Amino acid sequence: QVQLVESGGGLVQAGDSLRLSCAASGRPSSMSVMGWFRQAPGKEREFVAAIIRSAGVTTYKDSVKGRFTISRDNGKNTVYLQMNSLKPEDTAVYSCAARGGVTLYSTASSYDYWGQGTQVTVSS
Repeated sequence: QVQLVESGGGLVQAGDSLRLSCAASGRPSSMSVMGWFRQAPGKEREFVAAIIRSAGVTTYKDSVKGRFTISRDNGKNTVYLQMNSLKPEDTAVYSCAARGGVTLYSTASSYDYWGQGTQVTVSS
């Protein structure tokens, strides 16, 4: 089993930055790949970024490339999402997810474990 706890959300203005954290605990082989997803009110959950924790290989949703950075601190079992130049359309509940393996996935159904989510609100 894997437990994921997100933190770092909040209310910011357009152009500001936020760093989200996802603290993971449990079987290491079940959280070798971690991702961030977001869901805005009335919209489908969408992929944001993912990372292979051992190699640091990453992938991003096109609309956040150059603004968001996913990273990890394996010693702390924590994955981060640094979000810069935030826009109102980035407003959503952001959740981290985990799975095993060494392949990056961008579909929510590919992940086995989920955190409770943290709200990010960007005002214009």
